[in-house]
This record gives sequence, C-alpha cells and structure tokens, in this order.
Amino acid sequence: MSIKKFVVGCFTDEQVLFSAIKKVRSSGYKIHDVYTPMPIHGLDKALGLRDTSLHTAGFIYGITGTLTALCGIGWIFTSDWPLNFGGKPHFSLPAWIPIMFELTVLFSAVGMTLTFCYLCQVAPFVKKHHFHPRATDDLFVMVLECTPKNNEADMSSFLGGTGAIEVNVQEAETGWWLGTYDKDRKPFEKKKASLA
Repeated sequence: MSIKKFVVGCFTDEQVLFSAIKKVRSSGYKIHDVYTPMPIHGLDKALGLRDTSLHTAGFIYGITGTLTALCGIGWIFTSDWPLNFGGKPHFSLPAWIPIMFELTVLFSAVGMTLTFCYLCQVAPFVKKHHFHPRATDDLFVMVLECTPKNNEADMSSFLGGTGAIEVNVQEAETGWWLGTYDKDRKPFEKKKASLA
C-alpha cells in the first residue's frame, strides 16, 4: 500500500467545521475524510458526496432471494420430490409466499450488511490508520491529502486559519490491512521481545 502525507486539523465546534469545509473546498484542497464522534446532519452534502446506492444493492439482493426461493421450492416440489399435501397442486404458490418472503429479507439484509462493510472498510479484523485518538471522543477531525502541487506548510497554515485548534502533518497508508495495529513491528522483533 502507498504511504501518503496528510494534514490533520482538529475542531471543537460543529459550525466552525462546516465553515472550514466550505473554505477548504473553495480553495481547491483535497479533503481525504472528516471524522466525527457522532453523526452530523448535512456533512455529506457539505463534503460534496453523492447519495449512496446501497438501496439499489438491497433491491437486487432481495430479488435474488425471492428468485432463489421460488426456483428452489418449485424444483423440489414439482420435479425432485413431489408430495401430495391434502390434494393441493404440486405448484402451490400461495403456500410458498412466507418462505419466499423470509429468503428475500435474509438475502437483502446479509447482502446489504456485507456490501456496507466492504465499501466502508469496516470489519472486526480490518485495521486502518487513526489520525487522532480523540476523533471518536469529542473532536471533529478533518484530513487533507497532500498532493504534489500543494505545499504541506501552506496547507497547515491555511487549516489553522480556518479555526482548527490543532494542526499536524502525518504519513499514513491509504488503505487497510488485516491484523493488529502493531503491524510495523517485524515478526522476529516480536519473538525477541517474548524471549526477553
């Protein structure tokens, strides 16, 4: 994974954060992400993010579950193992509706959950770089990505002028990895530490 430089600014007030986002976007700097301790209404629109298409994925997963149930039950009760239940026809669609509904909900729920975890890179075993330890506590953290055409010192002073109480420059991997947060240590160093 590539290591990039980021300018990290911390804010204590939500309104100051919104005005800083407007100033940063109008100046042309690239916002990597904004981390907040709680959901903030309108932050996605302020950042210029498009609406999610997770509902479309949920519909596709639901239709897949419905068709799986219909084809599976239809094949079992009409071809593979036809049974006579009180004189009902082998293709008895009204009796299959509860099972089709349950499989629709199951496929949709599990599929949307896995898709959300993949897109947001969230899972119990997935580790990412934390830009500030208080981002989940009481600070609003804005992370700007350093590009070749932008100077990190200018970006730091600009971010400090927008109301940030703390500004620093960090180098971090842009992706995620599997494992623990001590991945920078080499395996033989862990063995030496355990032997000592």
